Amino acid sequence: MTAEVPARRRGRPPASEASPGETRERIMRAGMELFAEKGFHATSVGEIGERAGIQRGALYYHIKSKEELLFQIRRGYTAHMLEAAEQIAGADDEPMAKLRNLIRSHVRLIIEHRHEVTIALRDAGALTGERQADLQELRDGIQQCWQRVVDEAYAAGRLRTNDHVVTNSMVAMLNMVSAWYRPDGEHTPDQIADILTLTLLDGVSTPASNKTKG
Repeated sequence: MTAEVPARRRGRPPASEASPGETRERIMRAGMELFAEKGFHATSVGEIGERAGIQRGALYYHIKSKEELLFQIRRGYTAHMLEAAEQIAGADDEPMAKLRNLIRSHVRLIIEHRHEVTIALRDAGALTGERQADLQELRDGIQQCWQRVVDEAYAAGRLRTNDHVVTNSMVAMLNMVSAWYRPDGEHTPDQIADILTLTLLDGVSTPASNKTKG
């Protein structure tokens, strides 16, 4: 009689059975969770490997360093936000519709990637050299999309000002949603986006815009 083959345990496969893509995804997820919980500097490579179920030696096969992991985590969501902003800024909609779409899109993405945003706000200076320059270029691109739409709305007589201080403050305020949003809170992401859209635009819209907003 042959012995029974033990049933495979459910859950994530061991590192030896996972594909390189699956293993890398586990490392990215573990790093993101730990950086959001403890901070970049307080998290060790060993802790990342332990949470991902990967030995430290094997970890370096998939990532060059802890800083490289932080870079990949932050770059991924920042590039995603830039792509969304470019699509909205380049659309054929009228300027105020673009601005409302920018606010709503930004809020949804901030909530979707709130752990990454928490890391970016807390460990803003952790990246150096080319990595930092790469991220700054992406962030500048997002800011330029916003300023482009604000400039268009101002030129159309729909905003009282197109000062970059106002544009920067809008984006900064929306970024801070990540600090207080809770999935079990009173409002959905779309409701939060609508509330903030009204709050932000009521302060800078011209009277004509207030009559036609929607």
